[in-house]
Amino acid sequence: MDYSTDSFKEKLDNTHSFPTLYVYKFIVKPEQVEQIEKLFPKHEVVQKPSSGGKYISTTVKVMAASSDEIIGHYKEASKIEGIISL
Repeated sequence: MDYSTDSFKEKLDNTHSFPTLYVYKFIVKPEQVEQIEKLFPKHEVVQKPSSGGKYISTTVKVMAASSDEIIGHYKEASKIEGIISL
């Protein structure tokens, strides 16, 4: 892990009691929604298109067992080109 990951892990551990319901929000191009769905195969990915239709906002609720699990999902999501994590 690097400094930013360590800092994020510390914040997660200090603000959440695990297991916890964690909400991921990502913005992607419409053709990339399938990649988000593959990251979370057992969870519902709620989609909301932008007003111009160029982007899709996705929301996924996950029961996370640890901060490491949360960070792991973010690391996998970061491999999607152009993804915006909120």
